[in-house]
Amino acid sequence: MNMNGLSLQVKSALSGGVILLALVGGAAAGSQYGPGASDTEIKFGQNMPYSGPASIFSVQGMTLSAYFKMINDRGGIRGRKLNFISLDDGYSPSKAMEQARRLVENDEVLFIGASHGTPANMAIRPYLNAKKIPTIFAINGLAAMGDLGKYPWTIGWQPTYEGEARIYARYVLQQKPNAKIAILYQNDDLGKAYVKGIEYELGEKAKAMIVAKQSYDITAPTVDSQVAILKESGADVFINASTPKFAAQSIRIAYDTGWHPLQLLSYTSASVATVMVPAGVEKAAGIISSTFFKDPSDPQWANDPDLLEYTAFLAKYRPGANVNDIFNLVGYLLAESIEKVIEQCGDNLTRENLMAQALNMNVRIPMLLPGVMMQTSAKSPYPIKTLQLQRFDGKSSFVLFGELMNAAPED
Repeated sequence: MNMNGLSLQVKSALSGGVILLALVGGAAAGSQYGPGASDTEIKFGQNMPYSGPASIFSVQGMTLSAYFKMINDRGGIRGRKLNFISLDDGYSPSKAMEQARRLVENDEVLFIGASHGTPANMAIRPYLNAKKIPTIFAINGLAAMGDLGKYPWTIGWQPTYEGEARIYARYVLQQKPNAKIAILYQNDDLGKAYVKGIEYELGEKAKAMIVAKQSYDITAPTVDSQVAILKESGADVFINASTPKFAAQSIRIAYDTGWHPLQLLSYTSASVATVMVPAGVEKAAGIISSTFFKDPSDPQWANDPDLLEYTAFLAKYRPGANVNDIFNLVGYLLAESIEKVIEQCGDNLTRENLMAQALNMNVRIPMLLPGVMMQTSAKSPYPIKTLQLQRFDGKSSFVLFGELMNAAPED
């Protein structure tokens, strides 16, 4: 597929050493290059589920590709064009492994950027670290994405699922200290991280407060039976740690069966366009979630310069894309993040320096909420560690409330 002139390849088709953390950065005396980089080009790639059960996220890859097309139209970065190779892994760990090998061994990319999904990222991490390939901003909220001791060439990007879950548990303790909690979660590392965070924050109260837990497989057709079991538990708080398809289903099912608990929804599913509208906006009224970016559907940002720039970008480079689909926005934010790292590398485009720069960030990215920064170091490799609560208005947007909160993994 060719998207506005940029090749978007969609096909089904530090080890024992210590990473160089001292900044080499800036324009060094004479350019230095690793595989995939030259005077004219920077080649990098990713895995993305363009097919399969998580294909709803594929717009992230399309927006990333469109953003890099825009950068190339402007002359590239320091005169170097970006050759971005995005491959379909179908949300399959084995396919992700196959595509990662292709990117490294055939395409010889400089780095992997913004590969999507917990199963895929966990599958490819050992291989990429053994090959000393920087894997930056993996779209995966596991705290394990910051385990530099075992995997010094890999970092995540978003707030951790565990950190988000702890915020929700803290909110429940404040608002409904005698709550009966039911949890719906995906039966993999993603879902289990939410459960871990909730239980950690509740502490000794967890056994009494959590009255029901139900998991689902990503390939399941529905979560009807799980929601029915959760409802029968008598819970008055529903922590819905599901991904978009199942979030829309569970919101609708809970409402239609007369279950109206306080509901807290994973930020991965806090999308008006892809979750609230399919569920029925009136059925989602009052749902609480969290965010770290400006929701395009929120009227308070209507004249915000960041949003105006974002909508202009979509109009030109992704015509027809839904402005209110937060997965498009996430792709935009990830592309900006990758751009910042490449810019910090200057003319030292080696894998070692690129990883060093990714671990030495202190920047603001347009469309992040005021006060939210991208900050990394060797001791704190999680780029975004802040969230703010938001409540769905039952019509067209989420409304922010409260203060920014720390969503870093547990100490």
